[in-house]
Amino acid sequence: MKKNFLSVLMFGFFMATAIVFTSCDKDDDPVSGPTDPDPDRWITVAGALMGTSPGDGNGGTMVYAVSKENAKDSTYSIKVYDDGFPVKSNRTARLQSSEDGKTLFNIAYTGDNGGEFSRYKVNGGNNFVQEDVTVNIAQYASTSPRWAKLFDGDKTGIAVNVANIAANNASDATQPFAYYRGTATVLALDLQEVLIRGYKQYQIPLTTEEELLGHCIFRLDAPVLNKAANKLIIGTWMQKRNPATGTTESSFTRLGTKSVVVDYPSLENPKVITSTVGHGDCSGYRSFNSFTADDGNIYQATQRETSGGSRILKINQSNEYDNAYVFSLDAALGVSNVYVDCWRYAGNGKAYVLYSHDNAASDYVAYLDLSAKTAVKVAGIAYDEDLDFGQYQGVLVSGDEVYIAVTPVGKDGNIYILNSKTGAVTKGAKLVNKAGNHYIGIF
Repeated sequence: MKKNFLSVLMFGFFMATAIVFTSCDKDDDPVSGPTDPDPDRWITVAGALMGTSPGDGNGGTMVYAVSKENAKDSTYSIKVYDDGFPVKSNRTARLQSSEDGKTLFNIAYTGDNGGEFSRYKVNGGNNFVQEDVTVNIAQYASTSPRWAKLFDGDKTGIAVNVANIAANNASDATQPFAYYRGTATVLALDLQEVLIRGYKQYQIPLTTEEELLGHCIFRLDAPVLNKAANKLIIGTWMQKRNPATGTTESSFTRLGTKSVVVDYPSLENPKVITSTVGHGDCSGYRSFNSFTADDGNIYQATQRETSGGSRILKINQSNEYDNAYVFSLDAALGVSNVYVDCWRYAGNGKAYVLYSHDNAASDYVAYLDLSAKTAVKVAGIAYDEDLDFGQYQGVLVSGDEVYIAVTPVGKDGNIYILNSKTGAVTKGAKLVNKAGNHYIGIF
């Protein structure tokens, strides 16, 4: 009887010990712990080649794929400009990747093949096999389309464009001036069947008062699908023209930040919504700029603010700006005129921002808490005076891990793996550079 009791007691002790050690292992391994949803995922690194001047990225795009193990190994070197694969594009390719990292999507930017969508099978190293499926959207969205992949299980890409901005009386000067407008295109691309699922073209008016002053939508970019999956919210880049001469004005009093909301999947019924908190553009540049978060709301960065630097804005589940949500990155970081080059939602209300600011010695990375509205510059990254995230495209989120390529123009750098739950920073593989070039993303 005593022996049985001792056996039970010892069994309980060993089980408790196992639980304690299992818990410690989980807590002590923030980068590659059991939260990693796909340890076999390819990590594709992209680099932009110099065109005519260092850092312009206009010479094309090279890619190279490595395992997660190699990406995390600081003794491993990646030489994308020597060993990589040239992605089809006259200038910097506009890249997206599948959620499992096994497929790379590209729309060529400018040139003879501008607007051509292609899909590559990722096999590791420089082994990218272009699949025998293409579609060209140039006749609808120009040879320089702006596009983003929706977070819908790799089903859809949305390309947008504004063309032929003109005054209402351009062909008849006897008519009174009323507005400048272009023709907007919103196009849905089926990423699996590789075909144009549908598109709509229309003019998108502002208010009568705004248009009489010469304000108009110059560019659309960075579309995102709302939680209900029945609306697209599309970012805008605003412009003002002189009503009398048609000359584009470089300095003007900005309106509140505006987004265009359209029905999905019909792409119909465009509606403009306006923030009273932000006054900058929300089009981003070459990356995602709006994200549907776990709380069901959309968070959006601004650029080119009149004063006070970039902000994070909130669009609620009624598809309207929540003007009670005020998140100034200047205030949170304690600096002046923050400019968001690229940012990425990482889950659980956390995000990372790649940014610059007045009198900065480098571009930087910040860790954001969207609920607390706090931002902290990430320590542990080798910042450099030639680090420029202005053309950055791809921040990869895989579970709790966030992968960023950090290379100053013309200098070697590294992959950094950031843990969005703990804030931990790990230096990964070395990124070997060449004069005038820089790495622009991880996919």
